[in-house]
Amino acid sequence: MICIPGGTFRMGSDKHYPEEAPAHRVTVDGFWMDRHPVTNKQFRKFVKATGHVTVAEIAPDPRDYPGILPHMVYAGSLMFLPPGHPVSLRDFSQWWTFAKGADWRHPYGPNSNIHALDDHPVVHVAFNDALAYAQWAGKELPTEAEWEFAARGGLDDAEYAWGDEFMPHGHQMANTWQGDFPHQNTSADGFERTSPVTAFPPNGYGLYDMIGNVWEGTTDWYSPKHQADAPKACCIPENPRGGREADSYDPRTTNVKIPRKVIKGGSHLCAPNYCRRYRPAARHAEPVDTSTSHLGFRCIRRGATDPS
Repeated sequence: MICIPGGTFRMGSDKHYPEEAPAHRVTVDGFWMDRHPVTNKQFRKFVKATGHVTVAEIAPDPRDYPGILPHMVYAGSLMFLPPGHPVSLRDFSQWWTFAKGADWRHPYGPNSNIHALDDHPVVHVAFNDALAYAQWAGKELPTEAEWEFAARGGLDDAEYAWGDEFMPHGHQMANTWQGDFPHQNTSADGFERTSPVTAFPPNGYGLYDMIGNVWEGTTDWYSPKHQADAPKACCIPENPRGGREADSYDPRTTNVKIPRKVIKGGSHLCAPNYCRRYRPAARHAEPVDTSTSHLGFRCIRRGATDPS
């Protein structure tokens, strides 16, 4: 783990997506953070020790999903499946599918495996899976403020985790999408899907993969915008914990009420023509019952002088 010193910084952004605004000052205490996202190897050790069964491996209870069709009641997870031709970017069902048999051991469906992916981030883990791992490891999941502070690497107000230029001197700094999303991936960074967790340079704190590769979960409930800046310096929020669970529900879904958490960092599917969320300020909502092929997590430890 890496010691993150804590401090006051400007969280969010007024320059990009509306959910990142308004930019505002917050303070976080120091903490320790995993150097990289939890890997398949680490997660396998946890499952072997505890017998944990992930959300993706359990068929949903129809009572929790009014109106669900019987043929859709099966264990699985959301998997990215690129179309072979250009499609409307307004219809994500063109590249996402709820795949039967997709889980952390089978990231690309039941016929896939992770035999050569020990050092890749574990995916297809829902919020409760990440929480269970953290508790087993004697750690916690970060808040959005803690995660964003760490991702900035000491560069307050910079666009990216390494500065203001996306590709300094032409170098790829993170695993993101190159080409026209979602049908054309040139893999100019060397990876079509996930990458080893130390494949790209760390940020100023020595943390790997804070941008790209996989989205990472936090403990905060999602809200559609940030709170405004405190009127006085003495009132800057300290260790904020996000919004209320009641406000996190997706207003577009009326028959199914699943609360949503904030996820951070973007992933290998973030592309300039679709999703520029490969920045510390970027944020997205993820239902707690949902796992995907581009979402992982990392842990922190608070109030300790030593990571062990």
